[in-house]
Amino acid sequence: MADIIYTYGGSAYLNITNACPCRCKFCIRNNGDSVGEATTLWFDKHSPTIEEIKNAIDGFDFGKYNNSVILCGYGEPTCALDNLIEACKYMKSKGIFIRLNTNGLSDLINKRETAKEICEVIDSVSISLNAPTAEKYNEITQPSFGEKAFDAMLGFAKECKEFGIQTKLTVVDVISEEDIEDCKKLCEEIGIPLRVREYSAD
Repeated sequence: MADIIYTYGGSAYLNITNACPCRCKFCIRNNGDSVGEATTLWFDKHSPTIEEIKNAIDGFDFGKYNNSVILCGYGEPTCALDNLIEACKYMKSKGIFIRLNTNGLSDLINKRETAKEICEVIDSVSISLNAPTAEKYNEITQPSFGEKAFDAMLGFAKECKEFGIQTKLTVVDVISEEDIEDCKKLCEEIGIPLRVREYSAD
């Protein structure tokens, strides 16, 4: 079984699925089997069950990591939405602060509106913007949903903001400075902060 909880850069992460509808050109999954202190983040046969996730949570000392966790592994967490919701409820009962790192395509993945139920069980969300336009987004992210993915991602971000949780959009500094500036302008227009992440191959 792959690591369900792993640590990296002084933070604890929850890895609950390897499924993802995108094939981002800069995806860290292309560089190896793990990051940080993980042995491997690839699940052999199936994603972990909720019982396996809860057991991992029970066996981990979150106190060493500011009693917080980031939902982010070698897959898109909202591809395992039921387990995500249940695991977050379980962690919230333990007073753990939860940040979700997501591609923002949960509504398309799950074929329904999902922002409200997700926002009810997390404290913060970081959504991958990746590019300032749909055309460039599709080129970099290569989503299975095609042209509708960019607008769906922005719509999800706006809903998260409306539901009152900490919401940020992110880009990785592998894109051009011009595109980063255009992303900043877009984020200013919709009133959501932008974080420019430094690319790391580790």
